[in-house]
Amino acid sequence: MRIGIDYTAAAHQGAGIGRYTRGLIRALTRLDGKNEYRLFVAGGGGPFGQARWPSNVRLRTLPLSQRNLTRIWHRLRLPLPVEVFTGPLDLFYSPDFVLPPVWRARTLLTVHDLSFVCYPQTADPHLHRYLNVAVPRSVWSADHILADSRNTAHDLTELWGVSPGKISVLYSGVEPRFCPVIDAAELSRVRKQYDLPQRFILSVGTLQPRKNYERLIRAFGQSVDNLQPETDNSKLVVVGGKGWLYESIFDCVRELGLEKEVLFPGFVADDDLPALYTLADLFALPSLYEGFGLPVLEAMACGTPVVCSDASSLPEVAGDAALLVDPLNVEGWAEAMGRVLSDEGLRRELISRGLAQVRRFTWKRAAGELLELFSSLMAQEA
Repeated sequence: MRIGIDYTAAAHQGAGIGRYTRGLIRALTRLDGKNEYRLFVAGGGGPFGQARWPSNVRLRTLPLSQRNLTRIWHRLRLPLPVEVFTGPLDLFYSPDFVLPPVWRARTLLTVHDLSFVCYPQTADPHLHRYLNVAVPRSVWSADHILADSRNTAHDLTELWGVSPGKISVLYSGVEPRFCPVIDAAELSRVRKQYDLPQRFILSVGTLQPRKNYERLIRAFGQSVDNLQPETDNSKLVVVGGKGWLYESIFDCVRELGLEKEVLFPGFVADDDLPALYTLADLFALPSLYEGFGLPVLEAMACGTPVVCSDASSLPEVAGDAALLVDPLNVEGWAEAMGRVLSDEGLRRELISRGLAQVRRFTWKRAAGELLELFSSLMAQEA
């Protein structure tokens, strides 16, 4: 098969869909040496686009930026088929919500979540308007849809009426490099580089309303008041770049007088994340909605106990290996974090369960399922 893939997010985005696409497509091309893969990247190579590819993979960078391609394909709706850039294809896969026009290829699309439908007030207004038009159009034109979780598949069916038979769930994987870091020099380097305290609760994700950081900060303030003396010097470290509508997060910190207790190191390099998770006493993800929630598994893989939201896909991902809390319940979050920080038996149990849970999620497994789906889609056409 001649398979085209939009690799733009992988080349340009450090987090989120960029990491998903890099993990999945690199595993896929390591697994499959038979089919021909034609990857394209809009806007040049990108800071995350460097990789050594097998001989059956061809990567093409386009001088057109992603913004200009979006205008051409989804705003002006010009019928410029993707095959102009990739050459003839049997199948085209987009891992990033929307599909370009195609000439004859079968099409596969990943929809990571419908947060912009379920929680429109938490989305960037300009992005929200675009997604509300471009994503449904792409969903209906695609031959098949991949959802990150059963929760996203359910939303596609319930909110947009997509037939369950048109949807497959493909869980993300955790890279093997996410494991407990035992190199003291590496741990010391990361602690010094990001000026991390000796004890801290960690949360990872772009600063935006859907991540629910304001309630986490309020819960942290309450939990600190109730901790035992040996754990009451814990800080809260929120790692992630600034997204949108984030000003109220910093306002909340100032309102509570927690400027010295709540720290924002900004975006952290991928290579530093395993040490960051290992250094944390607790990982917390209070999101209102997640399509998957990969940081939960990454933290578990590094031997860090987890408290996370009981909303959307997170119970699927965490299983019985985390404490699950209503994302709206500030008191519940304060209690759960305090328990994990002060109860050593509970910590050991969560760490053990987390290490077992994460073994269910690998990029090799995901790539194998994706390859089977490629073959199934082509067989349906035949």
